[in-house]
Amino acid sequence: MLNNQDEQQEQQRVTFISDLLNQKINKTKQDVEDAKTEAQKVQKNYGINTSVNYLEADDRIETKADLQQQRSLVNKVVEDENIVKRQLRTYQELKHSPYFGRIDIKDEGYDEIEQLYIGTASLLDDKTGEFLIHDWRAPISSIYYNGNLGKVSYETPNGKQNTDLLKKRQFQIKDGQIINMFDTNETVGDELLQKELSDKSSEQLRNIVATIQREQNDIIRDTKSDLLVVQGVAGSGKTSALLQRIAFLLYHSRDELNASQIILFSPNLLFSNYIRDVLPSLGERNMRQVTLAEFFAQRLKGIKVQTLFSRFESQTTNNQINDLKGSQTFINQIDDYLNHLTEKQIVFTDIYFQGEIFFAKEEIQKIYGSLNSNLQLADKLLQTKNKLIKALKKRVQADIHDEWVLEKMDSLSDEEYHNYLIDTKPSDFEDFDAEHDYIAKKIAKEHLRIVYDAIYNNSFWDPFTQYLNFLNQVVLPTEINSSDWQTDVAQFQHQLEFHQMRLADAAPMLYLRDKFTGENKNNNIKYLFIDEVQDYSIAEIMYLKLIFNNAKFNLIGDSEQAIFKDVESAPQLLKKLNDAIPVKHPRLINLNRSYRSTYPITTFASSLLPDGEHIEAFNRDGEKPVLYAEPNQTASFNRLQQVIKDKLKLQDSVAIITKDRQEAETLYRKLRKNFDPLLVSDSARTIDKKLIILPVYLAKGMEFDDIIGWDISKENYPNQHSLGILYTIVTRAMHSLTLISNQTISPLISNNAIENNLIKIKKVEK
Repeated sequence: MLNNQDEQQEQQRVTFISDLLNQKINKTKQDVEDAKTEAQKVQKNYGINTSVNYLEADDRIETKADLQQQRSLVNKVVEDENIVKRQLRTYQELKHSPYFGRIDIKDEGYDEIEQLYIGTASLLDDKTGEFLIHDWRAPISSIYYNGNLGKVSYETPNGKQNTDLLKKRQFQIKDGQIINMFDTNETVGDELLQKELSDKSSEQLRNIVATIQREQNDIIRDTKSDLLVVQGVAGSGKTSALLQRIAFLLYHSRDELNASQIILFSPNLLFSNYIRDVLPSLGERNMRQVTLAEFFAQRLKGIKVQTLFSRFESQTTNNQINDLKGSQTFINQIDDYLNHLTEKQIVFTDIYFQGEIFFAKEEIQKIYGSLNSNLQLADKLLQTKNKLIKALKKRVQADIHDEWVLEKMDSLSDEEYHNYLIDTKPSDFEDFDAEHDYIAKKIAKEHLRIVYDAIYNNSFWDPFTQYLNFLNQVVLPTEINSSDWQTDVAQFQHQLEFHQMRLADAAPMLYLRDKFTGENKNNNIKYLFIDEVQDYSIAEIMYLKLIFNNAKFNLIGDSEQAIFKDVESAPQLLKKLNDAIPVKHPRLINLNRSYRSTYPITTFASSLLPDGEHIEAFNRDGEKPVLYAEPNQTASFNRLQQVIKDKLKLQDSVAIITKDRQEAETLYRKLRKNFDPLLVSDSARTIDKKLIILPVYLAKGMEFDDIIGWDISKENYPNQHSLGILYTIVTRAMHSLTLISNQTISPLISNNAIENNLIKIKKVEK
């Protein structure tokens, strides 16, 4: 128990820090204005200096150097302005809540006891140079998250340092006032965690630096794993840990890593918006975010790729065929197919110019076939391109004295003429004829630019037909009927004619294309993160590894929330991944403690799973889930309306989650007159109403105060194949969960849950 003197001293320190931050905020605001003025001034000068007469050669050379200098200056002042703006945001965040922890330590070999305060960012005393607040990512701060009182150690630039952790104190501070503080031996005391978890949900995910748990800290501070797989139960904070990990990596490797070198694959646009404020709140820029469908669409320009959401909604495809296309076996077959391709099997195409064949496919095939057969595919393709470009250059050289080129030159204005010479100096040419030939060559090259682009972009090879040819010779497993496979191949061909592609084909098709060409790789990305990885196929991950071959992979998910396949154990998943993308340092971390939901909701959710005993429920009180078993659709809908009315009196947000989009749209049409709900689509970015309706796939990664699960019936959830979907619905609820069933209750709600009174069943007589 803290005494009054402790409380007074800590409040005096908070007041001192608040006053200091006020001074820094005022000074930095002025720095921002000064930087803005300087940036405007430099940009204005740059605008003036770009209006230059290019007609004189000497002026042109001098101007080019000046413009490069001006451009560098503009970039510098803009970056300076951004730096002081970020510093201002950091001070303003600290002003609201400067720190959340204190540790007292005595290093081995020293008599002095140090008092260190931990916050979202560091703060120095300008006079002494000492840290008034230590950034939560600093090596010494790891003691706060990992250490119990007693002997501990932490990393320093000179190696491991042993120390005594004498005290760990936690704070809740708001706008210069200590709301709560206490001493603890835990990472985060239950009192603080209970307060954080009992808060209502918000439209944006918040950072969790004040409540990071030991197991989450292991994820955040891992710097050695090449493949980090986090298997976390629903509500275990895995997404939050993922984002804090990104913030830590940017801090830890600031000289070698920036936000543009990190990419995160999100499940949908709504989720991307949900997490957008976490890194900025920690003073970091957001990493690049993309959905899988967006990424594939960028790679397959002109082709509309099926989204994960659309795939979930579509029940017309053969799951066994999808499983094959998503397997490592299928990718291995592509590798084998490519390795044994002859030049006659490669689908070369003619290159056209102005409606006539410029390079015939037979000529291209002959060039390819003449190359050393031991060369890698990508090297053979590159050499083929080089030979085609060499032939094109000969054509350009032959064209420079053609009549049409001379006519084009005669029609040039003085300005157009000198623009052709913009990157040259007068000394580059021996005489006027040399200058004349230089311009003629540029004109001829421009004229044939479309042919060059066709060669450069591999337009002489048809990857889609090549993939189709591969599909027609795939070795099928015994469980797949050959006629079903041929139907599927025909469907691929049919959709391609309409510039569409199913998600199951996108990764294998792109793998074949980019493995053949050796192109389209992004070597700049150093860390790749995937959230909800259980919804990705091994083939998709193998393709991403082919493209981002320098990246360390961080895969976060919960196999129990799988909506495309049956539940899979974490060790099984890690083995599959390590076989598919072998690395030196793979690591699996399990997060088994669930924090999101109340104890009764988590306990009920665990009872749905065959091995739910491994889930540890955080002890936060709440009401038991309720299930209404109604006799027919009319009664179910009437019950739904009454539940909505009751819930909206108590909660700020209520979400109705359905199995699919069709159910969501039907409910929306019926409810919009009385409740004005928001129907969430796969293009939604915000949820700004009290009552929302969304299909389960779009709820992934999200949390809501109150969940109503619609039509939890035997018809909708008949067996184990739909377990992941039902489990996902149930685990979105933070404080309250209501399920409504039309007729017979789903058998997935086990007798165990009913007999042990984990859920209140309210059956209504017909």
